Amino acid sequence: MDLNLLRVLDALLQENSVTRAAERLGTSPAAVSRTLARLRRTVGDPLLVRAGQGMVPTPRALELREEVGVLLRGCDNVLRPGAGFDAAHLQRSFTVQASDLLLVAAAGPLTERIHAEAPQVDVVFLPEALEGGPGLRQGSVDVELGVLGHLDPEIRTRQLARMPLVGIARSGHPLFDGRIDARRFAAADHIGISRLGKRLGPIDGALAELGLRRRTAVVVPSHTSAMVLARETDLVALSLADWLPGTLAAMGLRTFPIPLDLDPLDVGMAWHPRNSADPAHRWFRDHLASALLTPAGR
Repeated sequence: MDLNLLRVLDALLQENSVTRAAERLGTSPAAVSRTLARLRRTVGDPLLVRAGQGMVPTPRALELREEVGVLLRGCDNVLRPGAGFDAAHLQRSFTVQASDLLLVAAAGPLTERIHAEAPQVDVVFLPEALEGGPGLRQGSVDVELGVLGHLDPEIRTRQLARMPLVGIARSGHPLFDGRIDARRFAAADHIGISRLGKRLGPIDGALAELGLRRRTAVVVPSHTSAMVLARETDLVALSLADWLPGTLAAMGLRTFPIPLDLDPLDVGMAWHPRNSADPAHRWFRDHLASALLTPAGR
C-alpha cells in the first residue's frame, strides 16, 4: 500500500473530519475526499460515516486507528537518519589497518571508549601489509589509519594530524655527548623501517642535498622492533614527535630533533563511501580519531 494512503488514513482517524484532516496534512479537502474513497475501496469498509454535521468511525476504523499509528511511527523511524543505531546494544566488529606505531598508542584509549559505550563491539587491527590493496573496497577493512596513499579513487579520507619525525636512540648513546648536527646524525648507523625492505627514503634525499650519506645498517618491518633494537645497540631509529614519551622513557630511549628540513607526516583515516552514512561506522570513526589525537602516554 502507498505510504501516503496510510498517512491520510491516520489523519482521518485522528480528526474524524475530512476538512481537519486536510488542514493537518497541508492539502485540500477535495484531495482528502478522493483518498478516502480510495481507502474505502481498498479496505472494503466505509471507515467514516456521516452522523449529523460530523463523521464517526466504523468499528473497522477503530480497529485500525492504533495499528496505523504504530505502523507509521515505525516507518518514520526506519527512514530517519541514523535510524536504529544504539551504541549500547550494538553487536559488531570493526577492522582497522594501521602501523604498529599508531596502533600501540591508540588501541588502549580506543577500546576503553568503545567498550564504555558499546560493550559488545570488537576491534580487529590488521598490519600495514595490506596498504594499497582492495581491503576498503572489498569490505575486509573498515578504516585505514596512517599515511594514506595509493587509495582507490572513490575512497573517502579525513586528515587527522601533521606529525614531525624525531630521532630516537638509547639514553647513553654517544650522539647525546654533543650537539647533533646533520654531519653527526649522518655518521651514526641507522635502523631503516620498511615492511618492503626499502633502505632509502626522504632522510637520504635531504642528506644528499647536503653532500652527506648515512649507513642504514639494518632494516626492520616495524617501529616496535626498531625501538627494541635501538635500546640494545648504538643504532639510531625514527619515531613521531611527542609520541609515547612514557614508553620511550621506560625503554631507556631518548628523542632528538632531526637536523634536516623534513616535511611532517600527514596522518589520516580512509574508508569506503558505502559506510559514510552508516551511523555505527561514523560513531566508530569519531572514536578512532579521538583516540589517535589523544593517545595513551602522549
